[in-house]
Amino acid sequence: MIEVKVGIIGIGNMGTSHATSIFEGRVRGAVLTAICDARPDRLAWAQETFGDKVQTFTSIDDFFAHANISGVIIATPHFDHPALAIKAFERGLDVLCEKPAGVYTKNVRQMNESAEKSGKKFSMMFNQRTNPLYQKVRELILSGELGEIKRTNWIITDWYRSQSYYDSGGWRATWAGEGGGVMLNQCPHQLDLWQWTTGLMPKRVRAFSGFGKYHDIEVEDDVTAYVEYENGATGLFVTSTGEAPGTNRFEVAGDRGKLVVEDNQLTFWRLRQSERQFNQEYRGGFGEPECWKIDIPVRGKSTGHLGILNNWVDAILNEAELLAPGGEGIKGLAISNAVYLSSWIDDWVDMPIDEDLYYEKLQEKMQQSSYGKSSNADVHLSVKGTH
Repeated sequence: MIEVKVGIIGIGNMGTSHATSIFEGRVRGAVLTAICDARPDRLAWAQETFGDKVQTFTSIDDFFAHANISGVIIATPHFDHPALAIKAFERGLDVLCEKPAGVYTKNVRQMNESAEKSGKKFSMMFNQRTNPLYQKVRELILSGELGEIKRTNWIITDWYRSQSYYDSGGWRATWAGEGGGVMLNQCPHQLDLWQWTTGLMPKRVRAFSGFGKYHDIEVEDDVTAYVEYENGATGLFVTSTGEAPGTNRFEVAGDRGKLVVEDNQLTFWRLRQSERQFNQEYRGGFGEPECWKIDIPVRGKSTGHLGILNNWVDAILNEAELLAPGGEGIKGLAISNAVYLSSWIDDWVDMPIDEDLYYEKLQEKMQQSSYGKSSNADVHLSVKGTH
């Protein structure tokens, strides 16, 4: 294979961006050959923009049966991701899936099994993994430089969204249309980075969510989640789409100091001696380990969505290592599922969660959802400047 013939399912905000990037030659070794979307206005845009060089389909079945493709990018609403990916794998196609992997882990697990069985290249659009800042955090933690982790804290409240954003599509911010709010739509990148950089998954979660706290929506727009890890460490995750100005601060404390990521800067408060060792040996009163403030140099620039697109194609053509393997998408989703379940039952949730109970509770929310009852028409929004 000398090039990847890419078909894109879903020409909404992100699908439009990916289609344009590939068509304009910004993804090495990829050529845009087909598009599938049920909306006539989006297909009309595609035909006007790409001409007869790109096939267009309104039917998923026709797309898979007749499109001239070897790889698929899935950029549809969240619920559709696993089923479409499974269809693609069964047809021997490589897959790149937009975040999140899905809405609930039960069918994402089935998607991962299908991917493994197919042997095809499967990647998630976790574009923040291309950011040298978070790559350096991961390197410092996994190399042992920080020592054993004691605490993780992420305040990510700079996701401000206006009511007009939520009103731009009848499916937005509904249980039946989107499957969740800020945790499922805005935060999958941070939930992925939270576990990817630290190498830790929570063993149990206690969360408190505000559903429609700041907006006229049915899903959550404000969350405070407390987690506990197997090694005794604890963590806090705070997020909202109703704060302005917001904060984006990630802090990881270990027995060799702490790392702080804020304002695109990485600071390492490095202890000259392990806190645990100091605690055992010190014989004074109010002393503490000597600490050095180090501004960690971070070289290079984040390549974002283009970085993941190019990495996926490089993996297909040249066996490059995937930066965001698709099978890892279930990890961040498992955390968000645990947050929802804890909020719904007002209690602790052990991980892995009871997937059947989660699905049952989600179905209850979906049956009460306003999706399909709203007259809001979909509005195409530019994703320029977003994460």
